[in-house]
Amino acid sequence: MGFFTRLRNEWLGLRGSLRTLRLITPIAKNPTRVFPYVFEEIAQRNGDREALISERERFTYRQLDERANRYARWARAQGVGKGDVVALLMLNRPEYVAIWLGITRAGGAVALLNTNLSGASLAHCINIVTPKAVIAGQELAGVLGTARPMLTNGPAVWMFGDADGSDPRLDTLIEEFSAESIPAGERPPITIEDKALFIYTSGTTGMPKAANINHYRLMAMTHGYCGVMNVKPDDRMYDCLPMYHSNGGVLAVGAPLVGGATVVIREKFSARDFWDDVVRWDCTLVFYIGELCRYLVNTPVSPSEAKHRVRAFCGNGLRPDIWAEFKTRFRIPEILEWYAATEGNVAILNFDGTEGAVGRIAKWAERRFVVKIVRFDVETEQPVRGPDGRCIECEPGEVGEVVGQIVNDPNKPANRFEGYADRAATEKKILRDAFAPGDAWFRTGDLMKKDEYGYFFFVDRIGDTFRWKGENVSTSEVAEAINTFPGIKETNVYGVNLKGRDGRAGMAAVVTDGQPLDLIGLREHMEQHLPDYARPLFLRIQPEIEVTGTFKQKKVELVKEGFDPAVVPDAIWFNSPETKRFERLDDEMYRRIQDCEIRL
Repeated sequence: MGFFTRLRNEWLGLRGSLRTLRLITPIAKNPTRVFPYVFEEIAQRNGDREALISERERFTYRQLDERANRYARWARAQGVGKGDVVALLMLNRPEYVAIWLGITRAGGAVALLNTNLSGASLAHCINIVTPKAVIAGQELAGVLGTARPMLTNGPAVWMFGDADGSDPRLDTLIEEFSAESIPAGERPPITIEDKALFIYTSGTTGMPKAANINHYRLMAMTHGYCGVMNVKPDDRMYDCLPMYHSNGGVLAVGAPLVGGATVVIREKFSARDFWDDVVRWDCTLVFYIGELCRYLVNTPVSPSEAKHRVRAFCGNGLRPDIWAEFKTRFRIPEILEWYAATEGNVAILNFDGTEGAVGRIAKWAERRFVVKIVRFDVETEQPVRGPDGRCIECEPGEVGEVVGQIVNDPNKPANRFEGYADRAATEKKILRDAFAPGDAWFRTGDLMKKDEYGYFFFVDRIGDTFRWKGENVSTSEVAEAINTFPGIKETNVYGVNLKGRDGRAGMAAVVTDGQPLDLIGLREHMEQHLPDYARPLFLRIQPEIEVTGTFKQKKVELVKEGFDPAVVPDAIWFNSPETKRFERLDDEMYRRIQDCEIRL
Protein backbone atom coordinates (compact mmCIF):
# COMPACT_ATOMS: atom_id res chain seq x y z
CA MET A 1 0.00 0.00 0.00
CA GLY A 2 1.54 3.28 -1.13
CA PHE A 3 2.15 6.31 1.09
CA PHE A 4 -0.55 8.48 -0.49
CA THR A 5 -3.08 5.64 -0.39
CA ARG A 6 -2.36 5.14 3.29
CA LEU A 7 -2.69 8.89 3.89
CA ARG A 8 -6.02 8.97 2.04
CA ASN A 9 -7.30 5.98 3.99
CA GLU A 10 -6.25 7.49 7.31
CA TRP A 11 -8.16 10.66 6.45
CA LEU A 12 -11.30 8.79 5.38
CA GLY A 13 -11.16 6.63 8.50
CA LEU A 14 -10.66 9.62 10.78
CA ARG A 15 -13.45 11.60 9.14
CA GLY A 16 -15.91 8.71 9.31
CA SER A 17 -14.98 7.79 12.87
CA LEU A 18 -15.31 11.35 14.18
CA ARG A 19 -18.63 11.78 12.39
CA THR A 20 -19.90 8.60 14.04
CA LEU A 21 -18.48 9.31 17.51
CA ARG A 22 -20.04 12.77 17.45
CA LEU A 23 -23.47 11.13 17.42
CA ILE A 24 -22.67 8.25 19.81
CA THR A 25 -20.64 9.96 22.56
CA PRO A 26 -23.52 12.04 24.07
CA ILE A 27 -25.71 8.96 24.59
CA ALA A 28 -24.11 7.82 27.87
CA LYS A 29 -24.22 11.39 29.21
CA ASN A 30 -28.02 11.56 28.80
CA PRO A 31 -29.24 8.20 30.17
CA THR A 32 -32.95 9.08 30.04
CA ARG A 33 -32.87 10.02 26.34
CA VAL A 34 -34.02 6.81 24.65
CA PHE A 35 -34.90 6.22 21.01
CA PRO A 36 -38.71 5.83 21.36
CA TYR A 37 -38.93 9.36 22.73
CA VAL A 38 -36.02 10.82 20.79
CA PHE A 39 -37.99 9.86 17.69
CA GLU A 40 -40.81 12.09 18.92
CA GLU A 41 -38.39 15.04 18.64
CA ILE A 42 -37.27 13.84 15.21
CA ALA A 43 -40.91 13.62 14.07
CA GLN A 44 -41.64 17.15 15.27
CA ARG A 45 -38.73 18.45 13.18
CA ASN A 46 -39.71 16.52 10.05
CA GLY A 47 -43.51 16.65 10.22
CA ASP A 48 -45.05 15.65 6.89
CA ARG A 49 -41.82 14.44 5.29
CA GLU A 50 -42.08 10.83 4.19
CA ALA A 51 -40.58 8.46 6.75
CA LEU A 52 -41.50 4.91 5.69
CA ILE A 53 -42.80 3.77 2.28
CA SER A 54 -43.87 0.40 0.92
CA GLU A 55 -46.31 -1.03 -1.59
CA ARG A 56 -48.60 -1.74 1.35
CA GLU A 57 -48.60 1.54 3.32
CA ARG A 58 -46.87 4.90 3.83
CA PHE A 59 -46.17 6.90 6.97
CA THR A 60 -44.93 10.46 7.26
CA TYR A 61 -42.85 11.27 10.33
CA ARG A 62 -45.92 12.68 12.04
CA GLN A 63 -48.05 9.66 11.17
CA LEU A 64 -45.40 7.20 12.34
CA ASP A 65 -45.08 9.04 15.65
CA GLU A 66 -48.85 9.06 16.10
CA ARG A 67 -49.06 5.38 15.21
CA ALA A 68 -46.42 4.62 17.84
CA ASN A 69 -48.49 6.50 20.44
CA ARG A 70 -51.48 4.28 19.67
CA TYR A 71 -49.37 1.15 20.17
CA ALA A 72 -47.90 2.51 23.38
CA ARG A 73 -51.39 3.05 24.80
CA TRP A 74 -52.52 -0.37 23.56
CA ALA A 75 -49.52 -1.98 25.28
CA ARG A 76 -50.30 -0.24 28.56
CA ALA A 77 -53.92 -1.38 28.30
CA GLN A 78 -52.66 -4.97 28.08
CA GLY A 79 -50.62 -4.51 31.25
CA VAL A 80 -47.31 -4.21 29.41
CA GLY A 81 -44.93 -2.09 31.43
CA LYS A 82 -41.24 -1.64 32.00
CA GLY A 83 -39.44 -4.94 31.47
CA ASP A 84 -42.38 -6.83 29.97
CA VAL A 85 -41.97 -8.48 26.58
CA VAL A 86 -44.17 -8.60 23.47
CA ALA A 87 -43.14 -10.95 20.65
CA LEU A 88 -43.63 -9.79 17.04
CA LEU A 89 -44.05 -12.17 14.11
CA MET A 90 -44.65 -10.09 10.98
CA LEU A 91 -43.37 -9.69 7.43
CA ASN A 92 -41.55 -6.52 6.35
CA ARG A 93 -43.77 -3.44 6.29
CA PRO A 94 -43.83 0.08 7.85
CA GLU A 95 -46.32 -1.10 10.48
CA TYR A 96 -43.55 -3.34 11.85
CA VAL A 97 -41.54 -0.29 12.93
CA ALA A 98 -44.58 1.47 14.39
CA ILE A 99 -45.31 -1.57 16.57
CA TRP A 100 -41.88 -1.95 18.17
CA LEU A 101 -41.46 1.81 18.45
CA GLY A 102 -44.77 2.10 20.33
CA ILE A 103 -44.27 -0.86 22.65
CA THR A 104 -40.79 0.31 23.65
CA ARG A 105 -42.30 3.75 24.26
CA ALA A 106 -44.54 2.08 26.84
CA GLY A 107 -41.49 0.60 28.53
CA GLY A 108 -41.82 -2.89 27.07
CA ALA A 109 -39.28 -4.90 25.11
CA VAL A 110 -40.10 -6.43 21.72
CA ALA A 111 -38.82 -9.83 20.61
CA LEU A 112 -38.39 -9.80 16.82
CA LEU A 113 -39.26 -13.35 15.73
CA ASN A 114 -37.68 -14.95 12.68
CA THR A 115 -40.49 -15.43 10.15
CA ASN A 116 -38.77 -18.52 8.68
CA LEU A 117 -39.13 -20.51 11.89
CA SER A 118 -41.98 -22.80 12.81
CA GLY A 119 -42.88 -25.55 15.24
CA ALA A 120 -40.42 -26.30 18.04
CA SER A 121 -37.86 -23.69 16.93
CA LEU A 122 -40.42 -20.89 16.92
CA ALA A 123 -41.91 -22.06 20.22
CA HIS A 124 -38.44 -22.05 21.77
CA CYS A 125 -37.83 -18.46 20.65
CA ILE A 126 -41.11 -17.35 22.19
CA ASN A 127 -40.72 -19.31 25.41
CA ILE A 128 -37.24 -18.06 26.31
CA VAL A 129 -38.41 -14.44 26.48
CA THR A 130 -41.69 -15.24 28.34
CA PRO A 131 -43.80 -12.61 26.54
CA LYS A 132 -47.09 -11.25 27.81
CA ALA A 133 -48.39 -11.16 24.25
CA VAL A 134 -47.58 -12.27 20.73
CA ILE A 135 -48.52 -10.15 17.69
CA ALA A 136 -48.68 -12.00 14.38
CA GLY A 137 -49.41 -10.82 10.87
CA GLN A 138 -52.32 -12.67 9.28
CA GLU A 139 -50.02 -14.22 6.65
CA LEU A 140 -48.16 -16.01 9.44
CA ALA A 141 -51.15 -17.26 11.42
CA GLY A 142 -50.55 -20.80 10.20
CA VAL A 143 -46.86 -20.65 11.09
CA LEU A 144 -47.68 -19.47 14.60
CA GLY A 145 -50.21 -22.28 14.81
CA THR A 146 -47.45 -24.88 14.53
CA ALA A 147 -45.81 -23.47 17.67
CA ARG A 148 -48.84 -22.70 19.85
CA PRO A 149 -49.24 -26.19 21.37
CA MET A 150 -45.64 -25.91 22.67
CA LEU A 151 -45.91 -22.44 24.25
CA THR A 152 -45.33 -22.72 27.97
CA ASN A 153 -46.27 -19.34 29.43
CA GLY A 154 -49.65 -18.85 27.75
CA PRO A 155 -49.17 -15.43 26.11
CA ALA A 156 -52.16 -13.64 24.64
CA VAL A 157 -52.17 -13.76 20.84
CA TRP A 158 -53.20 -10.76 18.73
CA MET A 159 -53.62 -11.00 14.98
CA PHE A 160 -52.85 -8.11 12.64
CA GLY A 161 -55.38 -8.70 9.88
CA ASP A 162 -58.20 -11.15 9.35
CA ALA A 163 -57.04 -14.72 9.90
CA ASP A 164 -59.46 -17.38 11.14
CA GLY A 165 -61.25 -15.12 13.59
CA SER A 166 -60.29 -16.99 16.76
CA ASP A 167 -57.84 -14.30 17.93
CA PRO A 168 -58.61 -10.60 18.54
CA ARG A 169 -57.61 -8.29 15.67
CA LEU A 170 -55.08 -5.65 16.57
CA ASP A 171 -55.36 -3.77 13.28
CA THR A 172 -58.93 -2.72 14.03
CA LEU A 173 -58.60 -2.26 17.80
CA ILE A 174 -55.57 0.02 17.52
CA GLU A 175 -57.67 2.75 15.92
CA GLU A 176 -59.57 3.13 19.19
CA PHE A 177 -56.48 4.43 21.02
CA SER A 178 -55.41 8.06 21.02
CA ALA A 179 -52.62 9.20 18.72
CA GLU A 180 -51.82 12.19 20.93
CA SER A 181 -48.43 12.53 22.55
CA ILE A 182 -48.19 10.73 25.89
CA PRO A 183 -48.00 13.29 28.74
CA ALA A 184 -44.65 13.46 30.53
CA GLY A 185 -46.22 12.36 33.82
CA GLU A 186 -47.52 9.13 32.25
CA ARG A 187 -44.25 8.06 30.64
CA PRO A 188 -42.39 5.15 32.21
CA PRO A 189 -38.94 5.98 33.64
CA ILE A 190 -36.94 4.29 30.86
CA THR A 191 -33.15 4.63 30.76
CA ILE A 192 -30.48 3.42 28.37
CA GLU A 193 -29.91 0.46 30.73
CA ASP A 194 -33.40 -0.99 30.13
CA LYS A 195 -34.22 -3.69 27.58
CA ALA A 196 -35.63 -2.52 24.25
CA LEU A 197 -35.47 -5.43 21.79
CA PHE A 198 -34.60 -9.10 21.62
CA ILE A 199 -32.99 -10.08 18.33
CA TYR A 200 -32.31 -13.75 17.74
CA THR A 201 -29.00 -15.24 16.77
CA SER A 202 -28.16 -18.89 16.17
CA GLY A 203 -24.75 -18.57 17.79
CA THR A 204 -22.38 -21.46 17.23
CA THR A 205 -24.47 -24.35 18.56
CA GLY A 206 -28.00 -25.24 19.58
CA MET A 207 -31.28 -23.39 19.26
CA PRO A 208 -31.50 -19.64 18.51
CA LYS A 209 -30.53 -17.33 21.37
CA ALA A 210 -32.30 -14.07 22.20
CA ALA A 211 -29.74 -11.25 22.24
CA ASN A 212 -30.58 -8.43 24.62
CA ILE A 213 -30.60 -5.06 22.86
CA ASN A 214 -30.90 -2.40 25.55
CA HIS A 215 -31.79 1.22 24.89
CA TYR A 216 -28.15 2.29 24.85
CA ARG A 217 -27.39 -0.21 22.09
CA LEU A 218 -30.53 0.85 20.18
CA MET A 219 -29.45 4.49 20.39
CA ALA A 220 -25.88 3.63 19.41
CA MET A 221 -27.00 1.54 16.42
CA THR A 222 -29.44 4.11 15.04
CA HIS A 223 -27.32 7.20 15.69
CA GLY A 224 -23.97 5.58 14.98
CA TYR A 225 -24.91 4.31 11.54
CA CYS A 226 -26.51 7.63 10.73
CA GLY A 227 -22.96 8.93 11.12
CA VAL A 228 -21.37 6.01 9.30
CA MET A 229 -23.51 6.64 6.21
CA ASN A 230 -23.53 10.43 6.65
CA VAL A 231 -27.31 10.39 6.22
CA LYS A 232 -28.94 13.55 4.85
CA PRO A 233 -32.66 14.46 4.74
CA ASP A 234 -32.79 13.98 0.95
CA ASP A 235 -31.50 10.39 1.18
CA ARG A 236 -33.78 7.44 0.47
CA MET A 237 -32.79 4.03 1.89
CA TYR A 238 -33.78 0.81 0.10
CA ASP A 239 -34.41 -1.89 2.71
CA CYS A 240 -35.20 -5.39 1.45
CA LEU A 241 -33.53 -7.31 4.32
CA PRO A 242 -35.56 -9.19 6.96
CA MET A 243 -36.74 -6.80 9.63
CA TYR A 244 -36.31 -9.40 12.39
CA HIS A 245 -32.54 -8.95 11.94
CA SER A 246 -30.43 -6.03 13.15
CA ASN A 247 -29.51 -4.98 9.61
CA GLY A 248 -33.00 -4.81 8.13
CA GLY A 249 -35.04 -3.97 11.22
CA VAL A 250 -32.86 -1.51 13.14
CA LEU A 251 -29.89 -0.15 11.17
CA ALA A 252 -31.48 0.24 7.74
CA VAL A 253 -34.55 1.87 9.31
CA GLY A 254 -33.35 3.68 12.41
CA ALA A 255 -30.26 5.37 10.96
CA PRO A 256 -32.14 7.10 8.10
CA LEU A 257 -34.90 8.19 10.50
CA VAL A 258 -32.34 9.82 12.80
CA GLY A 259 -31.10 11.77 9.77
CA GLY A 260 -34.58 12.81 8.63
CA ALA A 261 -34.42 10.64 5.49
CA THR A 262 -36.93 8.23 3.92
CA VAL A 263 -36.89 4.41 4.06
CA VAL A 264 -38.36 2.31 1.26
CA ILE A 265 -39.33 -1.12 2.64
CA ARG A 266 -39.76 -4.16 0.43
CA GLU A 267 -41.37 -7.29 1.85
CA LYS A 268 -38.74 -9.64 0.45
CA PHE A 269 -35.54 -9.33 -1.57
CA SER A 270 -35.81 -9.99 -5.31
CA ALA A 271 -32.68 -9.95 -7.46
CA ARG A 272 -34.83 -9.58 -10.58
CA ASP A 273 -36.71 -6.51 -9.30
CA PHE A 274 -33.90 -4.94 -7.28
CA TRP A 275 -32.62 -2.25 -9.66
CA ASP A 276 -36.10 -1.48 -11.01
CA ASP A 277 -37.18 -0.80 -7.42
CA VAL A 278 -34.14 1.31 -6.61
CA VAL A 279 -34.70 3.47 -9.69
CA ARG A 280 -38.47 3.70 -9.27
CA TRP A 281 -38.18 4.82 -5.65
CA ASP A 282 -35.15 7.04 -6.43
CA CYS A 283 -33.05 5.49 -3.65
CA THR A 284 -29.61 6.80 -2.72
CA LEU A 285 -28.64 4.26 -0.02
CA VAL A 286 -28.86 0.46 0.19
CA PHE A 287 -28.28 -1.82 3.15
CA TYR A 288 -26.87 -5.20 2.18
CA ILE A 289 -25.60 -8.58 3.28
CA GLY A 290 -22.97 -10.28 1.14
CA GLU A 291 -25.30 -12.85 -0.36
CA LEU A 292 -27.49 -10.07 -1.75
CA CYS A 293 -24.51 -8.67 -3.64
CA ARG A 294 -23.61 -12.05 -5.09
CA TYR A 295 -27.18 -12.61 -6.27
CA LEU A 296 -27.09 -9.27 -8.06
CA VAL A 297 -23.76 -10.04 -9.73
CA ASN A 298 -25.23 -13.32 -11.01
CA THR A 299 -28.29 -11.67 -12.59
CA PRO A 300 -28.49 -10.69 -16.27
CA VAL A 301 -27.77 -7.07 -17.12
CA SER A 302 -30.73 -4.81 -16.39
CA PRO A 303 -31.23 -1.38 -18.01
CA SER A 304 -32.08 0.00 -14.57
CA GLU A 305 -28.71 -0.89 -13.08
CA ALA A 306 -27.17 1.99 -15.04
CA LYS A 307 -29.87 4.53 -14.11
CA HIS A 308 -29.74 4.56 -10.32
CA ARG A 309 -28.60 7.37 -8.00
CA VAL A 310 -27.25 5.14 -5.21
CA ARG A 311 -24.29 6.83 -3.52
CA ALA A 312 -23.43 4.12 -0.99
CA PHE A 313 -23.99 0.46 -0.13
CA CYS A 314 -23.64 -0.23 3.60
CA GLY A 315 -23.54 -3.69 5.15
CA ASN A 316 -21.45 -6.76 5.84
CA GLY A 317 -20.37 -9.98 4.19
CA LEU A 318 -19.28 -8.70 0.77
CA ARG A 319 -16.69 -11.28 -0.21
CA PRO A 320 -13.40 -10.35 -1.88
CA ASP A 321 -14.04 -12.53 -4.95
CA ILE A 322 -16.95 -10.33 -6.11
CA TRP A 323 -16.08 -7.00 -4.45
CA ALA A 324 -14.43 -5.35 -7.46
CA GLU A 325 -16.92 -6.72 -9.98
CA PHE A 326 -19.87 -5.58 -7.86
CA LYS A 327 -18.51 -2.06 -7.39
CA THR A 328 -17.51 -1.66 -11.05
CA ARG A 329 -20.50 -3.22 -12.78
CA PHE A 330 -23.08 -1.36 -10.73
CA ARG A 331 -21.05 1.86 -10.45
CA ILE A 332 -21.25 2.09 -6.66
CA PRO A 333 -19.39 5.22 -5.50
CA GLU A 334 -18.89 3.99 -1.93
CA ILE A 335 -19.01 0.61 -0.17
CA LEU A 336 -19.20 0.80 3.64
CA GLU A 337 -18.35 -2.71 4.80
CA TRP A 338 -18.31 -3.41 8.53
CA TYR A 339 -18.30 -6.22 11.06
CA ALA A 340 -20.30 -6.49 14.29
CA ALA A 341 -22.20 -9.06 16.30
CA THR A 342 -25.78 -8.26 17.23
CA GLU A 343 -25.17 -9.06 20.87
CA GLY A 344 -21.44 -8.34 21.13
CA ASN A 345 -19.11 -5.43 21.84
CA VAL A 346 -16.93 -5.75 18.74
CA ALA A 347 -17.57 -3.31 15.91
CA ILE A 348 -15.10 -2.71 13.07
CA LEU A 349 -15.72 -0.37 10.14
CA ASN A 350 -14.11 -0.04 6.72
CA PHE A 351 -14.55 3.66 5.89
CA ASP A 352 -11.98 3.80 3.10
CA GLY A 353 -13.22 0.96 0.85
CA THR A 354 -10.13 -1.27 1.16
CA GLU A 355 -11.17 -4.29 -0.87
CA GLY A 356 -12.07 -7.38 1.16
CA ALA A 357 -11.50 -5.81 4.59
CA VAL A 358 -14.31 -5.86 7.15
CA GLY A 359 -12.80 -2.84 8.87
CA ARG A 360 -9.91 -1.25 10.71
CA ILE A 361 -9.36 0.20 14.14
CA ALA A 362 -7.01 3.17 13.91
CA LYS A 363 -4.12 3.47 16.36
CA TRP A 364 -5.74 6.43 18.11
CA ALA A 365 -8.91 4.38 18.75
CA GLU A 366 -7.30 1.15 19.97
CA ARG A 367 -7.41 2.16 23.64
CA ARG A 368 -11.12 2.95 23.46
CA PHE A 369 -12.16 -0.08 21.39
CA VAL A 370 -10.01 -2.97 22.60
CA VAL A 371 -10.26 -5.79 20.06
CA LYS A 372 -7.72 -8.58 19.66
CA ILE A 373 -7.25 -11.68 17.53
CA VAL A 374 -6.09 -14.61 19.67
CA ARG A 375 -4.53 -17.89 18.63
CA PHE A 376 -7.15 -20.61 18.29
CA ASP A 377 -7.14 -24.42 18.47
CA VAL A 378 -9.57 -25.77 15.87
CA GLU A 379 -9.71 -29.22 17.53
CA THR A 380 -10.72 -27.96 20.98
CA GLU A 381 -12.47 -24.88 19.59
CA GLN A 382 -10.83 -22.83 22.33
CA PRO A 383 -8.24 -20.04 22.34
CA VAL A 384 -4.66 -21.26 22.82
CA ARG A 385 -3.03 -20.40 26.16
CA GLY A 386 0.68 -20.09 26.75
CA PRO A 387 2.79 -21.51 29.61
CA ASP A 388 1.59 -18.66 31.84
CA GLY A 389 -2.05 -19.60 31.22
CA ARG A 390 -2.77 -16.48 29.21
CA CYS A 391 -4.05 -16.16 25.67
CA ILE A 392 -1.64 -15.32 22.85
CA GLU A 393 -2.34 -12.45 20.47
CA CYS A 394 -1.90 -13.32 16.80
CA GLU A 395 0.80 -11.84 14.64
CA PRO A 396 -0.16 -9.99 11.42
CA GLY A 397 -1.50 -12.50 8.88
CA GLU A 398 -2.12 -15.19 11.50
CA VAL A 399 -5.70 -16.53 11.76
CA GLY A 400 -7.39 -16.57 15.16
CA GLU A 401 -10.61 -15.76 17.01
CA VAL A 402 -11.69 -12.14 17.38
CA VAL A 403 -12.43 -11.11 20.98
CA GLY A 404 -13.50 -7.78 22.49
CA GLN A 405 -12.68 -6.63 26.01
CA ILE A 406 -15.70 -6.38 28.31
CA VAL A 407 -15.60 -3.27 30.51
CA ASN A 408 -18.48 -2.69 32.92
CA ASP A 409 -17.97 1.06 33.16
CA PRO A 410 -21.03 3.36 32.96
CA ASN A 411 -18.90 5.79 30.96
CA LYS A 412 -18.02 3.10 28.39
CA PRO A 413 -21.31 1.33 27.61
CA ALA A 414 -20.07 0.33 24.14
CA ASN A 415 -17.59 -2.04 25.78
CA ARG A 416 -20.23 -3.97 27.70
CA PHE A 417 -21.75 -7.32 26.78
CA GLU A 418 -25.47 -7.42 27.55
CA GLY A 419 -25.77 -11.11 26.79
CA TYR A 420 -28.83 -13.25 26.07
CA ALA A 421 -32.09 -14.08 27.76
CA ASP A 422 -30.39 -17.36 28.76
CA ARG A 423 -27.67 -16.79 31.39
CA ALA A 424 -25.87 -20.05 30.60
CA ALA A 425 -25.62 -19.05 26.93
CA THR A 426 -24.25 -15.67 28.00
CA GLU A 427 -21.47 -17.22 30.08
CA LYS A 428 -20.34 -19.44 27.19
CA LYS A 429 -19.53 -16.33 25.16
CA ILE A 430 -17.19 -14.87 27.79
CA LEU A 431 -13.45 -15.57 27.79
CA ARG A 432 -12.06 -15.01 31.29
CA ASP A 433 -8.52 -14.41 32.58
CA ALA A 434 -7.32 -14.04 29.01
CA PHE A 435 -4.52 -11.51 29.45
CA ALA A 436 -4.75 -10.60 33.14
CA PRO A 437 -6.38 -12.04 36.27
CA GLY A 438 -10.10 -11.25 36.35
CA ASP A 439 -10.40 -9.76 32.86
CA ALA A 440 -13.28 -10.73 30.56
CA TRP A 441 -13.60 -10.77 26.78
CA PHE A 442 -16.51 -11.36 24.41
CA ARG A 443 -15.92 -14.32 22.10
CA THR A 444 -17.24 -13.50 18.64
CA GLY A 445 -17.01 -17.08 17.35
CA ASP A 446 -15.39 -15.73 14.19
CA LEU A 447 -11.94 -16.40 12.77
CA MET A 448 -10.12 -13.45 11.23
CA LYS A 449 -6.67 -12.21 10.39
CA LYS A 450 -5.21 -8.72 10.52
CA ASP A 451 -2.63 -7.30 8.13
CA GLU A 452 0.32 -5.06 8.90
CA TYR A 453 -1.79 -1.92 8.41
CA GLY A 454 -4.43 -3.01 10.93
CA TYR A 455 -7.15 -4.13 8.49
CA PHE A 456 -9.29 -7.08 9.60
CA PHE A 457 -10.21 -9.82 7.12
CA PHE A 458 -12.93 -12.38 7.83
CA VAL A 459 -11.91 -16.04 7.45
CA ASP A 460 -14.65 -18.34 8.80
CA ARG A 461 -17.06 -19.18 11.59
CA ILE A 462 -15.86 -21.39 14.39
CA GLY A 463 -17.32 -24.84 14.85
CA ASP A 464 -19.96 -26.71 12.98
CA THR A 465 -22.35 -23.87 12.32
CA PHE A 466 -22.40 -22.72 8.73
CA ARG A 467 -24.07 -19.84 6.92
CA TRP A 468 -26.59 -20.22 4.11
CA LYS A 469 -29.00 -17.69 2.60
CA GLY A 470 -27.83 -15.11 5.10
CA GLU A 471 -28.70 -17.28 8.11
CA ASN A 472 -26.61 -19.27 10.57
CA VAL A 473 -27.53 -22.96 10.47
CA SER A 474 -27.02 -25.01 13.62
CA THR A 475 -25.98 -28.55 12.66
CA SER A 476 -27.14 -30.01 15.94
CA GLU A 477 -30.63 -28.51 15.58
CA VAL A 478 -30.98 -29.84 12.03
CA ALA A 479 -29.73 -33.28 13.01
CA GLU A 480 -32.14 -33.47 15.92
CA ALA A 481 -35.07 -32.63 13.64
CA ILE A 482 -34.10 -35.26 11.05
CA ASN A 483 -33.48 -37.90 13.71
CA THR A 484 -37.15 -37.81 14.71
CA PHE A 485 -38.20 -39.17 11.28
CA PRO A 486 -39.08 -42.89 11.27
CA GLY A 487 -36.36 -45.12 9.85
CA ILE A 488 -33.41 -42.82 10.63
CA LYS A 489 -31.04 -43.95 13.35
CA GLU A 490 -28.37 -41.28 13.25
CA THR A 491 -27.65 -38.05 11.40
CA ASN A 492 -24.46 -36.04 10.86
CA VAL A 493 -25.01 -32.54 9.43
CA TYR A 494 -22.36 -30.28 7.90
CA GLY A 495 -21.93 -27.59 5.26
CA VAL A 496 -20.44 -28.02 1.78
CA ASN A 497 -19.10 -25.39 -0.60
CA LEU A 498 -20.74 -24.63 -3.95
CA LYS A 499 -19.06 -22.71 -6.74
CA GLY A 500 -20.25 -19.14 -7.17
CA ARG A 501 -22.41 -19.07 -4.05
CA ASP A 502 -21.84 -17.52 -0.64
CA GLY A 503 -21.94 -19.61 2.49
CA ARG A 504 -22.22 -23.38 2.60
CA ALA A 505 -25.17 -25.57 1.66
CA GLY A 506 -26.47 -28.09 4.15
CA MET A 507 -25.67 -31.78 3.72
CA ALA A 508 -26.83 -34.61 5.95
CA ALA A 509 -25.22 -38.04 6.22
CA VAL A 510 -27.77 -40.47 7.64
CA VAL A 511 -27.78 -44.05 8.88
CA THR A 512 -31.09 -45.88 8.43
CA ASP A 513 -32.59 -48.88 10.17
CA GLY A 514 -31.96 -50.99 7.08
CA GLN A 515 -35.36 -50.44 5.51
CA PRO A 516 -35.90 -48.32 2.34
CA LEU A 517 -36.03 -44.65 3.34
CA ASP A 518 -39.26 -42.77 2.60
CA LEU A 519 -37.71 -39.78 0.83
CA ILE A 520 -41.06 -38.12 0.10
CA GLY A 521 -42.02 -38.31 3.74
CA LEU A 522 -38.59 -37.11 4.87
CA ARG A 523 -38.81 -34.03 2.68
CA GLU A 524 -42.26 -33.20 4.08
CA HIS A 525 -40.92 -33.79 7.59
CA MET A 526 -38.09 -31.30 7.04
CA GLU A 527 -40.53 -28.70 5.68
CA GLN A 528 -42.58 -29.02 8.86
CA HIS A 529 -39.70 -28.92 11.31
CA LEU A 530 -37.01 -26.73 9.75
CA PRO A 531 -36.92 -23.26 8.20
CA ASP A 532 -36.12 -23.14 4.48
CA TYR A 533 -32.50 -22.12 4.88
CA ALA A 534 -31.77 -24.97 7.32
CA ARG A 535 -33.13 -27.84 5.19
CA PRO A 536 -30.23 -29.89 3.78
CA LEU A 537 -29.82 -29.71 0.02
CA PHE A 538 -27.94 -33.00 -0.08
CA LEU A 539 -28.57 -36.34 1.59
CA ARG A 540 -25.90 -39.02 1.91
CA ILE A 541 -26.99 -42.48 3.05
CA GLN A 542 -24.19 -44.27 4.90
CA PRO A 543 -23.89 -47.70 6.53
CA GLU A 544 -22.42 -46.06 9.64
CA ILE A 545 -21.13 -42.71 10.88
CA GLU A 546 -17.53 -42.47 12.00
CA VAL A 547 -16.89 -41.12 15.48
CA THR A 548 -13.83 -40.12 17.51
CA GLY A 549 -12.63 -41.88 20.64
CA THR A 550 -14.91 -39.62 22.67
CA PHE A 551 -17.86 -40.48 20.40
CA LYS A 552 -17.92 -37.15 18.59
CA GLN A 553 -19.02 -37.37 14.97
CA LYS A 554 -16.22 -36.86 12.44
CA LYS A 555 -17.02 -34.21 9.85
CA VAL A 556 -13.71 -33.17 8.30
CA GLU A 557 -13.54 -35.96 5.72
CA LEU A 558 -17.22 -35.61 4.87
CA VAL A 559 -16.79 -31.89 4.21
CA LYS A 560 -13.74 -32.60 2.06
CA GLU A 561 -15.61 -35.16 -0.08
CA GLY A 562 -18.60 -32.83 -0.44
CA PHE A 563 -21.38 -33.97 -2.76
CA ASP A 564 -19.35 -35.04 -5.79
CA PRO A 565 -20.76 -38.44 -6.90
CA ALA A 566 -17.40 -39.22 -8.51
CA VAL A 567 -15.74 -39.02 -5.09
CA VAL A 568 -18.40 -40.14 -2.61
CA PRO A 569 -18.89 -43.93 -2.46
CA ASP A 570 -22.40 -43.67 -1.00
CA ALA A 571 -25.70 -42.75 -2.63
CA ILE A 572 -26.35 -39.00 -2.70
CA TRP A 573 -29.76 -37.40 -3.11
CA PHE A 574 -30.41 -33.77 -4.09
CA ASN A 575 -33.32 -31.83 -2.56
CA SER A 576 -34.33 -30.35 -5.91
CA PRO A 577 -36.13 -26.97 -5.87
CA GLU A 578 -37.22 -27.67 -9.46
CA THR A 579 -39.04 -30.97 -8.89
CA LYS A 580 -39.58 -30.52 -5.14
CA ARG A 581 -38.34 -34.05 -4.61
CA PHE A 582 -35.17 -35.80 -3.55
CA GLU A 583 -33.50 -36.74 -6.84
CA ARG A 584 -30.61 -39.19 -7.14
CA LEU A 585 -27.52 -37.10 -7.82
CA ASP A 586 -25.51 -38.06 -10.90
CA ASP A 587 -22.57 -36.47 -12.73
CA GLU A 588 -24.76 -34.34 -15.00
CA MET A 589 -26.83 -32.94 -12.13
CA TYR A 590 -23.63 -32.26 -10.18
CA ARG A 591 -22.29 -30.27 -13.16
CA ARG A 592 -25.50 -28.24 -13.46
CA ILE A 593 -25.38 -27.35 -9.75
CA GLN A 594 -21.72 -26.34 -9.88
CA ASP A 595 -22.29 -24.29 -13.04
CA CYS A 596 -25.18 -22.44 -11.31
CA GLU A 597 -27.69 -23.71 -13.88
CA ILE A 598 -30.00 -24.81 -11.05
CA ARG A 599 -31.36 -22.04 -8.83
CA LEU A 600 -31.06 -22.81 -5.15
